[in-house]
Amino acid sequence: MDIHDNGPKPNTFDIETATTENDAYRRVAWTGKHLQVTLMSIEPGKSIGLEVHHGTDQFLRIDQGKGVAKMGPEKDDLQEHEVEDGWSIQVPAGTWHDVENTGAEPLRLYTIYAPTHHAKGIVQQTKDKADADEEAGRDEPPKWVEEVDDKGEETA
Repeated sequence: MDIHDNGPKPNTFDIETATTENDAYRRVAWTGKHLQVTLMSIEPGKSIGLEVHHGTDQFLRIDQGKGVAKMGPEKDDLQEHEVEDGWSIQVPAGTWHDVENTGAEPLRLYTIYAPTHHAKGIVQQTKDKADADEEAGRDEPPKWVEEVDDKGEETA
């Protein structure tokens, strides 16, 4: 399935098919002013990587595979939850989290960020590429998104 991020314009696509066919670590499928949809594929034994997003809520839904979601208020205070096809994960802003693939096939999921978190339309085949893009500043949300602070107030 060919996915093209058309920015804050109306958009439709078969998200389950797109998610299960996606072979990139991260593929931004749609970027709006207030939220963003990304597709992810995590290889067996790998994980998203422990992270925290201040000011960004996250919704993840698993469409293929199984894994463990880890979440908590501090990076050394995480609860683990087994997840698999059909499960969703909700991560409030400021929560440390990770999702690890514990199965034998790629863990395929989609993520909704609110507000937008990544560069419009970016495709990162591997976690190493995603990390390099973030470190180099190539994975920033577009300037036209509605930026909000931790209190939910617009900053732009």
